[in-house]
Amino acid sequence: MIHTLKALGGMHVAPHHLAAQAGRDVLRDGGNAVEAMVAAAAAIAVVYPHMNAIGGDGFWLIHEPGKPPVAIDACGPSAAMATPDFYAGLEAIPSRGPKAALTVAGTIGGWAKALEIASAWGPALPLPRLLQDAIRHAHEGVAVTRSQSELTRLKLDGLKDSPGFAQTYLVNGAPPEPGHVLQQPALGNTLQQLAERGLDDFYRGELAARMSAELERVGSPVRASDLAAYRAQVVQALCVRLSDSAVYNLPPPTQGLSALMILGLFERLGVTEGEGFAHLHGLVESTKRAFRVRDRVVTDPQRLPAEPQSFLAPQALDELAAQIDPARALAWPDQGKPGDTIWMGCIDQQGRAVSFIQSVYWEFGSGTVLQDTGVCWQNRGTSFSLDPQALNSLRPGHKPFHTLNPSLALFDDGRVMPYGTMGGEGQPQTQAAVFTRYARFGQPLQQAVSAPRWLLGRTWGDVSTSLKLESRFDPALVQALKAAGHAVEVLPEAFSDTMGHAGALVRHPNGLIEGAADPRSDGAVAAL
Repeated sequence: MIHTLKALGGMHVAPHHLAAQAGRDVLRDGGNAVEAMVAAAAAIAVVYPHMNAIGGDGFWLIHEPGKPPVAIDACGPSAAMATPDFYAGLEAIPSRGPKAALTVAGTIGGWAKALEIASAWGPALPLPRLLQDAIRHAHEGVAVTRSQSELTRLKLDGLKDSPGFAQTYLVNGAPPEPGHVLQQPALGNTLQQLAERGLDDFYRGELAARMSAELERVGSPVRASDLAAYRAQVVQALCVRLSDSAVYNLPPPTQGLSALMILGLFERLGVTEGEGFAHLHGLVESTKRAFRVRDRVVTDPQRLPAEPQSFLAPQALDELAAQIDPARALAWPDQGKPGDTIWMGCIDQQGRAVSFIQSVYWEFGSGTVLQDTGVCWQNRGTSFSLDPQALNSLRPGHKPFHTLNPSLALFDDGRVMPYGTMGGEGQPQTQAAVFTRYARFGQPLQQAVSAPRWLLGRTWGDVSTSLKLESRFDPALVQALKAAGHAVEVLPEAFSDTMGHAGALVRHPNGLIEGAADPRSDGAVAAL
């Protein structure tokens, strides 16, 4: 059993240890939680390239003691040329290649907006200091992880023909073995240019001109004008009030609404003991109701069919929770939503906390790597539909549906808890597992992250919508779930990547910080 780590001087958790250390070292140099997160975000874009990139999107929750969290939407919209006519003759937007790279990459804009907010906290560390670890890892190289090697092998058929992919991530046309030293000099040069010229260069500078020219050359609809028009936005966070805490998440186009609804619904079921049938069944059934609301409501903020916060009102949650049968499973034919992502958390010594998520959607995103700059571009826009009647129909300048959603809980006793995970459809479910285990059933934070997990639906390319369980669950519990009507599938792994890579931090009123990293990942907790 890995113990929950504790410290007083600041803490960073990430699904790759080099990213966690990059964030921790910025804290050591006097940086704040936002500056540490930017350093870690840049580093993890280099060292965990199958999960995220600077050609992707990001979302932030930033908490300053005594104030409600500030939310940043760093999701890029679809290009002006990304119209149904651009995809004429196709039944759907391609999932890989240049035509899958149809949205602006927003995450760098999110870094800039977060640093702007943090500038009010005091003297800032220079940008070259924040990006130095990422630049070094890109030039000197990093050891390829097992998950990168295996996912490259698994997804190779769909990725190998995307422009720039083979040159960047393959070794003599084959997936790299774990431990292979991956160097990304073009990406290192891009990060160095951002350090010297500023983050705005990504959207309105020389770097933007080079990226947009190559995107056009390889066949993407994204143009320089799309980049130039983009800026990340501060938005109003969604919030659900629980018995002892307020939990925050991002509004649409993210699925943050579903993550909060699951907690609100589960609390109303009156479950008093963790890890048994009532706990798992209750969360799974809450997930089904929350996902059905999500699929009716979550889309681009410009065309929401209903006000998302209204579904978190006590009466709305009461009515929906009353529909949950404590003994029987609701039939579940609904299709899941895939996605590959990283979540990271940071708390500095002053108690400022960040919950952050960054993604390219599927593993390696579109697979399109711009050779001049080393930037791998996301395929988040493939969540748009070419059906004009669909909730998420493709429209220029609109934001795609996002599985991304970082959470942050403020407890009435003064504790602060940033937490989250990668894993597409599994993100709200894993968040609910971690939160309820820690906050409702008293499990130590690391145990709450390490304990066996489940996933309703699909992620990481799975096609089934069964209730997947890691093999460590009690066989009697598995049988009880089956008897209740759940379509159970027991995975062979005790710690499965299918369940995502979670993490959590908690700061207590006396300044003590606890942290937990997921043993399913390559991550770590790094502290002062």
